[in-house]
Amino acid sequence: MERRNRGFTLIELMVVLVILGLLAALVAPKVLNKLGKSKQKIAKMQIEMLSSALDQFKLDTGRYPTTEEGLEALIKNPGVKGWDGPYLKKNKIPKDPWGRDYIYKCPGEHGEYDLYSLGADGKPGGTGENADITSWE
Repeated sequence: MERRNRGFTLIELMVVLVILGLLAALVAPKVLNKLGKSKQKIAKMQIEMLSSALDQFKLDTGRYPTTEEGLEALIKNPGVKGWDGPYLKKNKIPKDPWGRDYIYKCPGEHGEYDLYSLGADGKPGGTGENADITSWE
């Protein structure tokens, strides 16, 4: 008796590819949505960490860093009496999850200082993943 090794037919391969394509179309948006939300959560946590460091700076010096001094004042003394830093563990100002610098203004429009990220699109405002992540909300 002769035994033949048979491969898959073109139709069978096409059916499998269509099924995989449908699964990817259903799953990919949910995965990408979760990725965007996790980046927003990371930005919120980093803003909270930077806010704590800014508060410690104020406790030591009696004021928050000026806009000109910026967040760099948390790792390098800008010549302020009472500075007892660095106030960040890694001696490095983190970038937001989209690779951009956090925006810091002191005095701020929403409090003693404003600290925020412009979100995924890098533009003010927006919704979803493009929404700004702020220290005052």
